[in-house]
Amino acid sequence: MKKLTLIALLTIAIIFVSGCISGIIPILTAEFIPMDDTGVTPEKINVIVGSNNKFAIDYYNFIKDREESNIFFSPYSISSALAMTYEGARGQTAEEIAKVFYFPEDSNIRRPAYARLYNQINKPNKNFKLSTANALWAQEDYHFEQDYFDIISSYYGSKVTNLDFITKTEESRKIINTWVEEQTNNKIKDLIPQGMITPLTRLVLTNAIYFKGTWAIQFDPTDTKKQDFRVNSEKTVQADMMSLTEEEFNYTETDDLQILELPYKGDELSMLILLPKENLNKIELTLENLEQWRSSLRERELNIYIPKFKFETKYFMSKDLKEMGMPTAFGEGADFSGMTGDKKLFISQVIHQAFVEVNEEGTEAAAATALTMVESAVTKPTLFKADHPFIFIIQQKETGNILFIGRVNDPTV
Repeated sequence: MKKLTLIALLTIAIIFVSGCISGIIPILTAEFIPMDDTGVTPEKINVIVGSNNKFAIDYYNFIKDREESNIFFSPYSISSALAMTYEGARGQTAEEIAKVFYFPEDSNIRRPAYARLYNQINKPNKNFKLSTANALWAQEDYHFEQDYFDIISSYYGSKVTNLDFITKTEESRKIINTWVEEQTNNKIKDLIPQGMITPLTRLVLTNAIYFKGTWAIQFDPTDTKKQDFRVNSEKTVQADMMSLTEEEFNYTETDDLQILELPYKGDELSMLILLPKENLNKIELTLENLEQWRSSLRERELNIYIPKFKFETKYFMSKDLKEMGMPTAFGEGADFSGMTGDKKLFISQVIHQAFVEVNEEGTEAAAATALTMVESAVTKPTLFKADHPFIFIIQQKETGNILFIGRVNDPTV
């Protein structure tokens, strides 16, 4: 019996502390209600997709040398959460957030475009499951600007739940974590660790994104065999290697890189796999290169070998975001007066947690780094064997919006 090919689950929590509204029952399930995307245009969507993808590549390049093991995160999840944060930021705080995440200052571009992406992700589809949800968790009786809540509700689909962080600190943490578990089919547990919520917490902002899809052309489990996977020059492991022979997929290559696109059933989402011919560190992952690789993809008959893998990641991002250029948001000089009318709030922590599983049933194909594009004239199937570290990207095909990006260093851990 075939199972899912890919589950990708990512959540993010942004915790605000101090130096409302009341009577709202905790939200433990999310019902999709279309957001207000009035005035959206393809050009506006391209601006936000470009912003998201630039941050995706920036953050991947920021952590790739530091992280020795596998990498996996959702730039869309992180950008969406910070876009909601940006809506309440002012002055230097807003300028720094916008610089790191490439947000357009014009709200007439930003808000309807995020609303349209939210609607696209959450629209029902019989071929795969893809959904995202946002929620704000506010200290009861603490003053927040109603205009801020209205903007977040109208364009980002985020409702507000009142909690008592002051006297029911641990209970509040469990309520938020329960919401996260329900949005991710119980795959993401304990997003917010014990001790992260304190009596000084005034607002927690959460985003969850869930994906489950099957390959357009599935791998036969009986063809999966143990094969060598070279983690590095000193370490080789035995990985479960899936295979497909003499099948046509979108493919291109450069002097240093092979790029494969594996579509999911429904042909709206795909995985790009960027496989270096030698060393992954030689691949220059930039938005310009990625767009060039995408545009050069052509159908090619291939023999494909890709490892099964399943792993979890967790990032405490405050230090990273400070170093990337937005330190003001994390100190007492922060200005989130668009949320509260004063400057008492600042961010104490940003947490991002992820789970991914890829097997014979489904996944998406990867994009890579390019210099010169080469198209072979030979009729013999091209070999694409991912038996060493590679980058993978899960994207919406129409817009190129990067939902997830990761690196497989060792598929067995």
